[in-house]
Amino acid sequence: MTFQSDESFAQKLDAEDPLRHYRDRFHLPIGPDGQPVIYFAGNSLGLQPKTAREAVVQELEDWARLGVDAHFEGRTPWYPYHEVFRETGARLVGANPGEVVMMNSLTVNLHLMMVSFYRPTRERHKIVIDWPCFPSDIYAVKTQIATHGYDPADALIIAKPREGEHTIRAEDVEATLDREGAQIALVLTAGVNFFTGQVMDMPRLITAARQHGCRIGLDLAHAAGNIPLSLHDWGVDFAVWCSYKYLNSGPGAVAGCFVHERHGKNPDLPRFAGWWGNDPDTRFKMHLLPDFTPRAGADGWQISNPPIMAMAPLKASIELFDEAGMTALRAKSEKLTGYLQDLIDRMPSDQYEVITPSDPAKRGCQLSILAHDDPKSLFRRLQSHRVIGDFREPNVIRVAPVPLYNTFHDVWRFAQILSAHR
Repeated sequence: MTFQSDESFAQKLDAEDPLRHYRDRFHLPIGPDGQPVIYFAGNSLGLQPKTAREAVVQELEDWARLGVDAHFEGRTPWYPYHEVFRETGARLVGANPGEVVMMNSLTVNLHLMMVSFYRPTRERHKIVIDWPCFPSDIYAVKTQIATHGYDPADALIIAKPREGEHTIRAEDVEATLDREGAQIALVLTAGVNFFTGQVMDMPRLITAARQHGCRIGLDLAHAAGNIPLSLHDWGVDFAVWCSYKYLNSGPGAVAGCFVHERHGKNPDLPRFAGWWGNDPDTRFKMHLLPDFTPRAGADGWQISNPPIMAMAPLKASIELFDEAGMTALRAKSEKLTGYLQDLIDRMPSDQYEVITPSDPAKRGCQLSILAHDDPKSLFRRLQSHRVIGDFREPNVIRVAPVPLYNTFHDVWRFAQILSAHR
């Protein structure tokens, strides 16, 4: 759409926004002046849904009232608690029921998935990752490679942007697969790059990896709850994500994991076993039946029983996403981020540049602003005006206007603050 730069236009967009009422369902941090801050850090830690406290209190009350019997008699029984996400979690990422389970943290889930999907041989033992890659993924990948007796310096292939560019071209990853595909065991790529905000061409990369006989997994830390996903139809082998960013489930929140049903139906696929991944019909046979029988679907990769108090805020948040729908959220996101890009483009500066793709289809909520001179000074200036974003070394400020609780007026205010630094 055609945007305008005056404040009344931002207010008009907010008045016409069909999702505007969701802002009132979150706790917004308040600045020293008693007004809400401009919270553009939803890509780092999402805000608290107002229903999260009630969700946790309910479980505390059921624990107090019922003790162990709350496993079956609680208002949301604990024993099958993870199953409340069976359909809502699947809808969130474009999966079939049974392909998604909420468990552990992202890096733990990544390790569990690599146990099953990184099965190196002398001929095929390399892993491809994208750059810049979130450090936890790099640590996990390198230790998995080393655990199998290979040298990360040889076995790790890093797909990087071309010289002078900030984002990765899909054709360059395809060229790597064409050149070394016979030696590559696993391709692991972000859905949305944490540093640049680039949306990777996931269907294209999945197709290319499978054509060369490689397993492929996705880190959706910055994609889940940000952009629409179609994990089942794309045919990706596995995916992992956290839920404390766009999914607003609290610091260190329980993460998510997808396993395609073609693998979920295979009980012989190697995995690390734990009792909650066992067939529930025999789970409590315990010492009487000591052999592990995995439950079909992603549930079969669970290790331990769900942490109920940590899952309650996730339940509160996922309900909001399921109610609003990713289609509507994405539509507002494209308009909200597009408006921010337009306002920045109207005030060109030699002090900074946006390195996130300008094509709405190739970005999510986030814009990454690369500061050329004294980047921390610019970041402190934004902070002094009650803007909460985040800084990534060496020189990038990430701002993320998310559609559930940010407004067009937030974007307009931010642009006025940034323009003063030209």
